[in-house]
Amino acid sequence: MTTTNLPAQQLTISGIKIIEHQLDDVMELTDTAELKIKLTQVEQQFEQEPVEINKVRLGIIYHETALNLSFFSKTAYKGYAKKSYDLLNELANSSATTKELMPFVTAYKASALSLVGAETKKIKLLGEAFSLFSDAVNKYSDVSWLPEFLRGSVAENLPWFFFSKRKFAKKDFESIIRKEEKNAGYANEKIMSFTYWAWANQHQSKRHRARAINYLNKAILLDPNNEAAGAKATQLKLNLIN
Repeated sequence: MTTTNLPAQQLTISGIKIIEHQLDDVMELTDTAELKIKLTQVEQQFEQEPVEINKVRLGIIYHETALNLSFFSKTAYKGYAKKSYDLLNELANSSATTKELMPFVTAYKASALSLVGAETKKIKLLGEAFSLFSDAVNKYSDVSWLPEFLRGSVAENLPWFFFSKRKFAKKDFESIIRKEEKNAGYANEKIMSFTYWAWANQHQSKRHRARAINYLNKAILLDPNNEAAGAKATQLKLNLIN
């Protein structure tokens, strides 16, 4: 479970953004038809050119497959969470891995392990995943939204009795919003759409109503083509208003 990397202080947001641009098309895929096509493409890319960036892309697309397809299939997509974890774990533990890749490698490694835990029903793995998340957040959240975004996404979907871990959902999405306010462009429009919706979804009480609706309006505005959280934000806004 150890992670070997260079100090995060050597990383810059601009350097991370260059890598993010190379990975963006395999991250946060919600259209299952698109995901299946992308899975085949990324596997072929890695087979033809097994370089480092393509290995990371493969690890991420396996994560997205596990998240969006494996829990709805009895056989076809089982085991993809473990495939993702194994690939990313190898990269995370290699001193040769490009340092700008580490925020993505470590965050998705932690999330993949949480998916392995869900698929195998091994609660111990969830605890180990959150330890990995904490390490990734501590090292990389100043330069990348991904560690907090993935930890918050896992946390918000846990059953209520994991309250000690569910608390990270509110903490992490709030943190991403604050960082975006201080440094515009910290996260891209797709991620901020999801983030604003997630914050509002967790703060539906009257005390937070005005701020929640404001964030939902932002989520909708950032997603005019309903490729992120626009549709969900629209529905939640109607619910809160009514």
